[in-house]
Amino acid sequence: MKLLATILVTCGALLGQSPNPAAAVPRMEEALRKSIVDFWYPKSIDKSHGGYTIRFNADGSWKGDGPKMIVTQARHVWMFSRLARAGYGDRAAMLAAADHGYRFLTTKMWDAANGGFYWEVDAAGNKTKAKKHLYGQAFALYAISEYAMASGRKDVLDFAVRFFELLERRSHDAAHGGYIEYFNEDWSEPSAVEPSYMSTPTGLKLMNTHLHLMEAMTTFYRATNLPLAKERLLELMTIESNSVVRKDITACTDRYQRDWTPVLEGLAARVSYGHDLENIWLLVDAAQAANVPVSPYMDLFRANFAYSLKYGWDEKDGGFWYHGSFRQPAAGRSKSWWVQSEALVSALTMYRLTKDPQYWRVFERTWAFIDQHQIDWKNGEWWESVSDQLVQSGDKGSAWKAGYHNGRAMIESIALLKGMAGGSGR
Repeated sequence: MKLLATILVTCGALLGQSPNPAAAVPRMEEALRKSIVDFWYPKSIDKSHGGYTIRFNADGSWKGDGPKMIVTQARHVWMFSRLARAGYGDRAAMLAAADHGYRFLTTKMWDAANGGFYWEVDAAGNKTKAKKHLYGQAFALYAISEYAMASGRKDVLDFAVRFFELLERRSHDAAHGGYIEYFNEDWSEPSAVEPSYMSTPTGLKLMNTHLHLMEAMTTFYRATNLPLAKERLLELMTIESNSVVRKDITACTDRYQRDWTPVLEGLAARVSYGHDLENIWLLVDAAQAANVPVSPYMDLFRANFAYSLKYGWDEKDGGFWYHGSFRQPAAGRSKSWWVQSEALVSALTMYRLTKDPQYWRVFERTWAFIDQHQIDWKNGEWWESVSDQLVQSGDKGSAWKAGYHNGRAMIESIALLKGMAGGSGR
């Protein structure tokens, strides 16, 4: 009956009925609770070693101990903190889960000699990949800032400020803007021929890294109101709304030299639809945090969304494919859990800003796809990937897959829907 209700809501929109934001809320709240919160809590809490165990098979069974990477360890600190602050789950339990991960970050993954977080440690917290990448540092700042707001703890906020100041000293690029991304353990620069932990040549700047630095800085600025944090946030907004946008196609690419000259050879010559859609709503959120108007960005948002819709949208089943070459239909024809998550929030954000029904239609059809094909209602969590033949695959938890993208999408989407329906919401 619940699936039928979802389909009927979608069909109603296609037949021209007025959007009903409140109608999707109960099913989304159920998805947040059953497929995300109940999956990760409490079984991701590593009581033996600290931090979180993220490794789970397709059926949700535990794969055993394994390495712990800063990205997903920090994402879980963020997730439990955000759940507590948004009022989902038992607040005390969510804060305790966040504190569990925070203590692992600050005692096991923090480099006490040089500052910053190791990229990876083993299950017990012994360093295995000790170099520093700003992609990982960004998620640590994001998580700690969110935990500071959720807990109200001054010591956590003070740590976030000291960490921000370290990143400012070690990695901010005053000459060209943005951040230098990859460093040795002691913050010296690695060999130019060494690939970074993001599998790109050392010395490049990535749209992806700076996107997550912007989301981290948005939360850090909300937590601290530091003038320098606002300055850096505005700088990152300029990068994400201008430097990474290829103006001839109004889509983003990922790789750049330090002076923001684009690198457009090989795998760099393609568009990642999920990142473009994520960038739209994160820019809106950043503008709101910085208290600057969103209107000057709207032409970019419309054109950028239109590009992903033209080349990356699956009109048959709904949802967005993974990536594609410039002005070509998508080549990466799978539906990733994180791409659909970001598409939901982006479409809802654009509908809230414009009231254009095309964005509502994208939201409803993407949500219908997620509900029917991406969420594993039996075993919990979301399928990592769904093929163009609707074949579901992938582990439920891994070094790169936690409860962050889909958990955040549910929290943000519910808030947007409630706000549009006249209830509580952001």
